[in-house]
Amino acid sequence: MKEFAIAGRKIGPNNACFIVAEMSGNHNQDFGKAVKIVEAAADARCNAIKLQTYTPDTLTLNSNKPWFMERGEGNPEGWKGKSLYELYQSAYTPWDWHPKLQKIAHDLGLIFFSTPFDDTAVDFLENLNVPCYKIAAYEATDMLLLRKVASTGKPVIMSVGFSTKEEVKFGVETLRKYGAKDIALLHCLTTYSDNPDPSNAHLRTMLDLRDNFDVVCGFSDNNSGVEVPLLAAMAGASIIEKHLILDKSDTGPDSQFSLDPKELKEMVKAIRRDEKAMGEIYYGPRSEGEKENLRFRRSLFVVKDMRKGEKFTGENVKSIRPADGLETKFYDEVIGKIAKDDIEKGTPLSWSLIEGENI
Repeated sequence: MKEFAIAGRKIGPNNACFIVAEMSGNHNQDFGKAVKIVEAAADARCNAIKLQTYTPDTLTLNSNKPWFMERGEGNPEGWKGKSLYELYQSAYTPWDWHPKLQKIAHDLGLIFFSTPFDDTAVDFLENLNVPCYKIAAYEATDMLLLRKVASTGKPVIMSVGFSTKEEVKFGVETLRKYGAKDIALLHCLTTYSDNPDPSNAHLRTMLDLRDNFDVVCGFSDNNSGVEVPLLAAMAGASIIEKHLILDKSDTGPDSQFSLDPKELKEMVKAIRRDEKAMGEIYYGPRSEGEKENLRFRRSLFVVKDMRKGEKFTGENVKSIRPADGLETKFYDEVIGKIAKDDIEKGTPLSWSLIEGENI
């Protein structure tokens, strides 16, 4: 199974879940809020804080033509009636904030990276030496962006959203063709609901991504609540991504489906708690208590008084509890052999009691 490292942190099966707090536009263009979001991510013990790197002009045109207007269908209420340019104008993160937020994140022990949306954003982030890149669900079929990001050779985390299997295949093949070796695919719900229906999660898709495309898998949730991300983590997600906002009463494009700091902290705590139960691949006794309980296994005992020279038979040797005698796998080897000495009923059978055995 694949695994790779981001800034020294191993990502993949049998490693702790990589938990990413997404800032998106929840700063409402207030640098102080952006700083507090980074601090809240660190306080919640997330592994990383992620930004989005774009401007309205790198995403769309400043136009009120019908196809540039947001209809609001399936999206947050505040989006309806606005142009795409207006939405992105109010939500984008000023690029001169990036290095400042990066330093704050690093000082707090967070990995800092971003989602670029065009070539200029990738070039900008390369100058910041980010350790990896995120591809947003809506850009998962953008060959030009995939090619540019892949050419950096850095790990790529891509949300697949509502991509078809063929589109996912195209995205992965494009990334690999142009230089990406380490790829994670995130099953992603893009319904932007404040009351999500868990039956729409289809988490088996996440595992299918892992198995079909030989990648690390994870889950990105653009909905409120923590129930489905917790299920995803226990199902095998190596990465969990959630939006973070300081106060859900704030107006903003992502406010209704973001977690507040308390919710995020509780989610992280629950994932870490449940990971302890998942543990690691481990066969054999796992605790002193289990080691002690090994004695309740069955083993070979002499169940009738025996004289020296007498044969061991199915009548005088039985498999019973406890485990102080020879393992039962030696039963056929023992039967027919000769007792070296007199043996009292209830004695655990050992090689030292068998004629000709010097073990």
